[in-house]
Formats: sequence, C-alpha cells, structure tokens
Amino acid sequence: MWALLSVSDKRGLVDFARGLLALGFRLLATGGTYKALREAGLPVTYISEFTGFPEVLEGRVKTLHPKVHAALLARPDQEEELKALGLERIGVLAVNLYPFRETVARGASLEEALEQIDIGGPAMLRAAAKNHLAVLPVCDPEDYPRVLEALKAGPSPEFRRALARKAFAHTAAYDAAIAEWLSGEKFPEEKFLVLKREASLRYGENPHQEAALYRVAGEEGPLLEAQVLQGKAMSFNNYLDAEAAWNLVSEFQGPACVAVKHQNPCGVALGETPLEAYRKAHAADPVSIFGGIVALNRPVDGATAEAMAEVFLEVVLAPSFSPEALAVFAKKKNLRLLQVPFPGQGAYLDLRRLRGGVLLQDADTEDPVALKVVTQRAPTPEEWPDLLFAWKVVKHVRSNAIVVAKEGQTLGIGVGQTNRLAAARHALEAAGERARGAVLASDAFFPFDDVVRLAASYGVAAIIQPGGSVRDEDSIRAADEAGMAMVFTGVRHFRH
Repeated sequence: MWALLSVSDKRGLVDFARGLLALGFRLLATGGTYKALREAGLPVTYISEFTGFPEVLEGRVKTLHPKVHAALLARPDQEEELKALGLERIGVLAVNLYPFRETVARGASLEEALEQIDIGGPAMLRAAAKNHLAVLPVCDPEDYPRVLEALKAGPSPEFRRALARKAFAHTAAYDAAIAEWLSGEKFPEEKFLVLKREASLRYGENPHQEAALYRVAGEEGPLLEAQVLQGKAMSFNNYLDAEAAWNLVSEFQGPACVAVKHQNPCGVALGETPLEAYRKAHAADPVSIFGGIVALNRPVDGATAEAMAEVFLEVVLAPSFSPEALAVFAKKKNLRLLQVPFPGQGAYLDLRRLRGGVLLQDADTEDPVALKVVTQRAPTPEEWPDLLFAWKVVKHVRSNAIVVAKEGQTLGIGVGQTNRLAAARHALEAAGERARGAVLASDAFFPFDDVVRLAASYGVAAIIQPGGSVRDEDSIRAADEAGMAMVFTGVRHFRH
C-alpha cells in the first residue's frame, strides 16, 4: 500500500516516513518532499513515475491525475476495480498546503500570492477525507506520532473521522484566507472568521455556561501569546478582565499600573517606579481592587511583588517578573501570573454577537484628538498631563463614563451609568475632598451644564470632553463662571 507525502511544512517528515516504511508502506512523494526523503536515504517513488505523466507548467500540475485520485477515492468495495486499472490504494496521505497566509502577510506581490494558492493539495486532502474509511488524511505534522501509533493498532472509525474533520477544516480555513485576500476589503460581502480552539474553559461568565477560548486564524494577541508562569487555569472572566487591564496599561509610555474589576478600571496610576505606580493604583480604590486583576507595563521586582502580595488578586500581568518577585508570588499558589510579550496596541476588528448575526467595527484603538481650549482659562502646565492621563483612562471605561484624576492617579471612576450626571456623581463622591484641584474626563459630550456645575462644587479645576453638543455654550459658560478650564477633543469614546 502506498503512502503519498506532499508537504510544505517538513517538520517531522523524515521520522514519519521512516515509521511508515517500518509498517510496510511504500513511499510516494512530490517535488521538495521527494528531495528531502531522498537526501535522508529513504526509498521513495517520484509522483511522475507513479502517474506516468511529468510535472508540467512549472509544477502547477503534478498530482491532478486520475491515477492519484482513483487511488485515494476508491472505496473498500471498489478494490477489484482499482486493481483492474493496475493501481494500488493510497492508504495514507500527508499533505499540508502552500503557505498562502504567511506569504500575503509579508506583503507579497499579486503574482507571488497567486502562485501560493495550492490546488492539488486541497483536492487530494478533500478526496482522502471523503474516503477516510479507507484512507488516513494527515494535514498536521503534530499528528504524525498519533497516526503511526494508530496504524500499528489499526485505526478506529473515530480516529479516522477526527482526521477527516481536521482535513476539511484545514482546507476550509485555507479557502477562507484566499477569499478574504481577494476581496481586498475590510468589510467584504462575505466575511470568514476562522477560529481554532486554544483551550476549553471550566465555564463561562457563570458556572452553568459552557465556554472555550479560540484563536483567530492569522492574528496574534498579547494574552494568547502570554506565558502563564503559575496559578490556576485562566477562566472566561479572567481573560476578559486581563484583556481590559492590558489594553489600558499599554496606553502609557512611563511606568503605569492598572487594576480592573468586571472589565472596568478601578484604579489607574503612573509612577516613577512600578512600586510607586502600584501603590497609587491601590490607593485610588483599595476596596474594589480586592479580587481584581492588576497589570503593569514594567517588569515586576521583589519590592513590588511584596506590596501586591498583601492583597488578594486573581491575576497579575507584566512584561516579566524578577526571580525575587516569583519567589514572593510562589507563596500564593492560586494567583495567576501572566508574562505578556508585547503591548496591547494596533488596529483590529471588534466583533459583537447578535442572535443570527454579528456587528463588526474598527476597535477603538486610535485617538485622533484635536485638542481645543474653549474656556477663558487654559489648563495650567500641571493640569495638562492629568487631563491627558484621564482622557486615556476614560476611553477604557464603560459608558456613560467619568474619570476624576490628579497627579497621575485616578480618584474616582463613574462606570456604566444610564445618565452622565449619575456617572459624574459616582466618580466625584468616590474622590471626595481629593477632587479639589483635580481634573475630570468624560467619554462623550455634556447635553446640559449639570455635570460641569457638579464638578465645580467639588472643586474640580479642569475638564476634558469631546464637545459637540448643541448646548456646549451652556457648559462653557458654567466652566467660566467657576474659573475652570475646559478642553474639547473632538473625539467620542463610547463603550457599550
């Protein structure tokens, strides 16, 4: 019986071929695969010798031949017909496809990309997968050891079916990548989102909800590439909160710390060191940080770890951890430590599920602000950094959102209220006396002047907001009467 090998990814190829030979298979191969096997000293037949037809059109046609597909598609009850044709069955097909997605990702020309569209490979894989009761379709080098073990014992129907499913998923994902590339559009008429399961999760948001983590084909994200250094497996909610924390802490160039609960920041701060940033973030809301997720954009040292260990936390994220920090955290065995390799920056598409459909949009990663002072008083040199800090934070808070901040530290955050005045009241009450001389940021414009007047009553010194309300003049007038500075950004940051 033949085993046909035709692979772009040659990981494990020679060992797999040796295993097949030991099991009594004869090897059949194409192009580069044939060369690799010959160089390894293995007996192998070239595909053209098998078909009696040479490779033509610079290799575009080599396996598209009746002898190949008859040997792949013959059912067990068609064995006599196959023999009458002078053919022997291909019992194992190992194919992985031309690296199309990788080719276009590096900006290849149209001509080069078209040459990386595999035709014979998908045709053979689909044929073998259709006929999986007689042929084993193998498209993943990671499966080679399992395939050899299964062949020794006799492949079960379940194993054959699993390989067939994987083969069809492989070719479907490949075609999806080509269709996406050919559209040349961000929002084409048909959008193919190929997902590969990364992990099964214990449950979803609540214990009665099943859940899993999937990777989007062709994309990478900091949390998916992160290394879990210790602790329990990440949960559904852990991933959501960790993503929120990492996206926000990635906004800052200097040392910063973000504490998150339920995808909303509860304490955000800047500092000269990670320890100072953490202490300020903790002091911003020492109650809400309990059981939260904390992210730092600098390596965590022993002193910072000692301070963090005083509080119950679910997850800590950072670019790295010193040996001293790891020793401190090791005493908290359930604490999850994530070493995240790169910041949460760059454009991507945000997907929201509807029953029977989805909404797609650009994620709110850009901030094309055109800052404009609209009051008689401009912000002071001390107020400007706080206004910009608060503006970065409010972008990551559920609407309606208000952030009160001072000296690189959030003092109060109004989250997800059904009206802006309620969000402002929540943030200002949390800040209390600390609001005097602080700044206030709003994710959207003020429809009335009530938020400005409430902020003034707490002694807020400056406000940053998008502007654009038909009643902007009322808010500007209220700010001028209170001697406050107000800056318009021209950009709204709703988060529903």
